[in-house]
Amino acid sequence: MVLLPLQGAGGTIVLLLVVIVLVLAIAALASSVQIVNAYEKRAYTRFGKYQKLLDPGVNFVTPFVSKTYTFDMRTETLDVPRQEAITRDNSPVTADAVVYIKVMDAKKAFLEVDDYKRAVSNLAQTTLRAVIGDMELDDTLNKRQEINARIRKELDEPTDEWGVRVESVEVREVNPSKDVQQAMEQQTSAERRRRAMILEAQGERRSAIEEAQGEKQSNIIRAQGEKQSQILEAQGDAISTVLRAKSAEAMGERAIIDKGLESLENIGQSESTTFILPQELSSMLGRYGKHLTGSDVKTGDGELETKDFDEETREILGLDDIDEILGQIEEESEPDVEAMEEQAQAIKEGEDPADIQDPDDVIAEMEDEFNPATDEMDGEESQSN
Repeated sequence: MVLLPLQGAGGTIVLLLVVIVLVLAIAALASSVQIVNAYEKRAYTRFGKYQKLLDPGVNFVTPFVSKTYTFDMRTETLDVPRQEAITRDNSPVTADAVVYIKVMDAKKAFLEVDDYKRAVSNLAQTTLRAVIGDMELDDTLNKRQEINARIRKELDEPTDEWGVRVESVEVREVNPSKDVQQAMEQQTSAERRRRAMILEAQGERRSAIEEAQGEKQSNIIRAQGEKQSQILEAQGDAISTVLRAKSAEAMGERAIIDKGLESLENIGQSESTTFILPQELSSMLGRYGKHLTGSDVKTGDGELETKDFDEETREILGLDDIDEILGQIEEESEPDVEAMEEQAQAIKEGEDPADIQDPDDVIAEMEDEFNPATDEMDGEESQSN
């Protein structure tokens, strides 16, 4: 009866041992098999000693005494926390950046640095502060590419020893302090006002130039008009003078002819049979008597004709265009009625400063001028008698 319990207890122990062995075998098998992804590499150590890098795929290691460390071989992004810095011109700014890194040698990343991500991030922070502190405020706001290149250059040397390559550095924001921002806004506003004033001044200058040019052209056109007016007025005066001279010449010649004919009539009524004619009288009769032989008088409507001007004189005086010129002068001339009325009123009141002779005096002077010619002809007539 006593042996049966002993046999049952021994079977349970054996079963328990078998289960423990199975569990240990499964655990050993699981720890000895390492599956590495395609984008990873793992550092393999046994009893704390570095052995090798496990390649992607299935790898077997010593169970229970081995350990692996995983490294991502893809490009990783590290956010550099916002940093406060003082620029070279003592302006406080805050800046943050993004660093793109890639593990090139997993062995160095495992053996040379404790935590390569944290190390790169801390190094980027200090480098960012140093680069900004070495630049002016305006440069930190305008020269982002230069900041990125300098930070990357500063990170390249230490990260190469860690088996990590810095592929790119991008500064995201550089923000001055609020006081500096307000000053910059005022400066920008002042600059815009200055540009607006310059543009307005340039516009006024351009307007003044255009106005001056227009005034200049207007003065030129006005001067040309006055010149043309003076030319026409001078031509009109010349034509009027010529016409008055020709009219006076014709009237003088006709007066002489009339006087000569009266003398001939008086001679014909004389009782004397012998007549002596002056040479001037015979020349006059030979020129103007159309009934005499050899006369150069043209027959026509019976009117006397005077000699005309030559072509050059007619062209200079513009006699060929006299009708057109006179028409233009009549159209362009507008008499000043008010001035004429004032002048007439002044003459009426005897206040005209001009030396106006009495009409009787003028007639008397004309008679005196003609009397000597009559006296000479009478003297010649008496001589002929």
